[in-house]
Formats: sequence, structure tokens, C-alpha cells
Amino acid sequence: MQIRPTISKRRIFLTAILGLLILSSQSLTSCVSTRELVYFQDGTGEGDKTSVASKYTPTVQAGDVLSIQISSLNPEASSFFNPYSTVALAAERGNQMNTPGSTTPLPPSTGYLVDNAGDIELPVIGKLHVKDQTTSQIKDVIRDKVKDYLKEPTVNVRNLNFRISVMGEVMRPALFTIPNEQITLLEALSLSGDVTIYGRRDNVLVIREENGQRTFSRLDLTKRDVFKSPYYYLHPNDVVYVEPGKAKAATADRTNQLLPIVLSALSFLAIIASRF
Repeated sequence: MQIRPTISKRRIFLTAILGLLILSSQSLTSCVSTRELVYFQDGTGEGDKTSVASKYTPTVQAGDVLSIQISSLNPEASSFFNPYSTVALAAERGNQMNTPGSTTPLPPSTGYLVDNAGDIELPVIGKLHVKDQTTSQIKDVIRDKVKDYLKEPTVNVRNLNFRISVMGEVMRPALFTIPNEQITLLEALSLSGDVTIYGRRDNVLVIREENGQRTFSRLDLTKRDVFKSPYYYLHPNDVVYVEPGKAKAATADRTNQLLPIVLSALSFLAIIASRF
């Protein structure tokens, strides 16, 4: 006769906890319109078309760091043009080991820094002006210059300074290095895990600094006009910022308001449970 009331009290207690958790979760959930989350909403017909901004081809500027690798049919001869390549480093280490008292560490491969005049200094070739040129153009110039020394040379040039930042309401905000020197706004957001449910897709800010000026442009990803924007293709050192929406602020406010109440309610239920 005494067991049933005990079971009943426990059920009441568990039901109270469950109800409290459900109430808290519902209170912390803010309504976000589905329309605010959908990209490229203009047009509904199959096969809709829109123009796209011209592709952006970056040029080298002062302060950039270039990775330059030169190879040929003769790896040993090529090593003179690659002072930090594996072959050159191995030879230099051998020379240091054969030199008594030599303890100077070898520098790592960091690329060639473009100076304020827009020049780089290459082994054997000497000074080369690269400012305002594409990496493809620089590659062709270097190949022509090394033909006098190497048989069938190949040259690979990359700009190590092509980086973009993605901040704000995205899954993985980070600084990204772009190896192929070309990236769109949508690709950058994909790298960061896409915009969270709390981010404003209609007000994405792109910050760009060029020629000593900083520009701010806001893009609406819910409209297809974003493909026409000159900010669709990102430039080196662009910053993409996704602004939080009202739902984010509302959720934070509700959390601050309800947390003390929830803790007090749980303490009260714990006291009741201790009396069972």
C-alpha cells in the first residue's frame, strides 16, 4: 500500500523536470523566417539565367611573398636557382659538416619578398621587377632568363600572400590561404562552413583595401544580383564579415533572463527529491 504513492511522487518529479526542460528550450528558441535563410531567391522558372562578374586576376604588389620553383632535366644545375630546395639544402648541410666549427643553422624556405620598389632578387638571375604583373607573366619572364643556363626549364610561381578572412556568424571563422589565387565570396563562405542560422544573409560585409583606401560593400545573398557584384570575386586580404541577426541577440537576452530562473527551479526540485 505504501509503494504506489512513492512511485507516483517520483513520476510527478520526473514530469516536472521534463516540463521545465521543454519550457526552457522553447523559450530559448527564436523564430527565424525560412525566407531569411534561402539564397538567390529571385526567379522561380527552370533555366533562369543571370550575368556573372568578370573573373579577377590578381597582380603582384609590394609586400607580397612569392614562391618560385625552377626545375629542369638536370636537378643539380637547377638547385643553383633554388637555394632552399631539398637538393640545395642537402649540399649546403654537407659543406657545413665538412667545415670545422660551423654551427650556423640554415634558414627555412620562406619565398621571395617583393620590396617597396616592386623587385625581387633571384640567384644567378639577379634583380627582377615583378610589381603589377601576374604570376603567369612572371613565370614566362623567369623561364626566358634561365634558358641560357638550363635545358628545358619549367617554372612555378605562386603568391603566398593571397589570403582572405571570414568572420562573424559562420561555422568556422578563420584566415584562409588561397593556393590558386582565385576565390569567390560563396566559396569563401563554404570554406568557413557556411553562414549559421543566426547570420544575416541579406547583409554580408566585404572589406577591401587597395591603393591606400579601404572600401566597405554590403551584399545580399538572398538575391541573385550578388553574382554581378565586383565583390563576388574576392581580392587578396579581403575580409568577409557576416553580421548576426536579431534572433541571435534575442536568444542571448532570453538566456540571460531565464538562466537564474532555471537554476532556482532545479534547486527547488532537488530539495523536493531529497525528501522522497
